[in-house]
Amino acid sequence: MQNFVFENPTKIIFGKGQIPKIGKETFRFGKKALLVYGMGSIYKNGIYDQVTDSLKKAGVGCIDFPGVKSNPVLSHVQKGIELARHEKADVIVAVGGGSVIDAAKTISAGVNANHDVWDFFTFSKTITGALPVLTVVTVSASASEMNAGAVVTNEDGCRKYCIVSPFIQPKVSILDPTVLFSLSPEYSAYSAVDVITHMLEGYFNNTASASPLQDRLVESLMKTVMESTDIIMKEPDNYNARANMMWSAILGFNGLTTAGLGKVIMPAHMIEHSLSAIYNIAHGAGLSIVTPAWMSWALDTKEERLAKFAREIFQVKGARLRLAAEKGIACLKLWFESIGSPVSLKAVNIPESDIEAIAQNAFALSQVWRYDGYTKDVITQILSNAC
Repeated sequence: MQNFVFENPTKIIFGKGQIPKIGKETFRFGKKALLVYGMGSIYKNGIYDQVTDSLKKAGVGCIDFPGVKSNPVLSHVQKGIELARHEKADVIVAVGGGSVIDAAKTISAGVNANHDVWDFFTFSKTITGALPVLTVVTVSASASEMNAGAVVTNEDGCRKYCIVSPFIQPKVSILDPTVLFSLSPEYSAYSAVDVITHMLEGYFNNTASASPLQDRLVESLMKTVMESTDIIMKEPDNYNARANMMWSAILGFNGLTTAGLGKVIMPAHMIEHSLSAIYNIAHGAGLSIVTPAWMSWALDTKEERLAKFAREIFQVKGARLRLAAEKGIACLKLWFESIGSPVSLKAVNIPESDIEAIAQNAFALSQVWRYDGYTKDVITQILSNAC
């Protein structure tokens, strides 16, 4: 285990009936909130009324900023920054999943910046402050409600990049598992894929010589996510399954599972960002395509690690590392398919002839993230495994 610093200042309020607490929590940080949300589903399920009533009772003014899409885009975020400035908002409340929360975080960083917020994503400028962000979670996948990252797509060039800063980490996040009851089977599946891939990135791509504690954390959480998702697909309103999924999503990507692992990289996410930026497919759907393809590409260099994964997660037997590793990849693909998530480019109507353009887009991000070794040719090889 390598040296590390772990700090996670987000207050989590978890359980049934907790959403009405958002008003008092918000009042601690500001008196005028920009309310950021998506395409209107929170009107239908009553969450909008719960949040706005709570804010009003607490004496917090509210300015609506709806319309955040899955895979949030820069142009919309820039409108949110201008609205927050014009209305002199001093706090941001995000009601939604990772896309909404990421948009809110980006707005929070951009309000007081004297330059284009995109400069933060290219690392040409550093975030030095942000409006406080609070969240009410309606989709559990990205753990954005308890981490310091945000992802936005710049429509100019289809560049899906990220920012990371302690200034944008949410102050408070409210998680009510009953909210997930109405989540569609597709997005329940995509959420599980996202959670699993977050953990597998660190599991396979770190610089620690040994990590038994972190390995077991990941393996335990991954088994819990898979078991919970299998139940959710049959019983979407199973409270315990939704609660376990909601909490696992946070634990899988809030810094806990990678503490002590040294440098961690996320090549599957890097490549998937191109798929969702260019084709606007769901992030989880893209990850279920890219992750097994990356694992197959990594067989020669990570055979032992992949075999361990196969044995711990899928109880693959046998002494031969290569065979065990290959079976583990096959088992993961089968599980992704069993919950309705695609495992090939063909399944989402992306032709093989597009691979070169996708690889070029992903290579540009690999340079921004400084992922040595992930050349355009390497990325092309990985994508070829996903045909």
